[in-house]
Amino acid sequence: MSNWQVYIIHCSDGSYYTGISTDVQRRFEQHRSGKGARYFYGRAPLEIVYTECCENRSSALRREAQIKSFSRKQKMQLLRSFA
Repeated sequence: MSNWQVYIIHCSDGSYYTGISTDVQRRFEQHRSGKGARYFYGRAPLEIVYTECCENRSSALRREAQIKSFSRKQKMQLLRSFA
């Protein structure tokens, strides 16, 4: 059984960051401490607003790419369906 997950973080500038990890909380803390993605230079990660389990790393990467290609409206619909 795999523990890869896709996650979305709401950022201080109103944007949403999408990533993958096997430990989403640990990764979120890395982003908060400045040791995560360069995306967070100049904006702060506020909260994890979405997680989705995937079969393996490959499927997580595919789903991440799919979500990243979504328009803001599509991302908001995804987040509403998750809530």
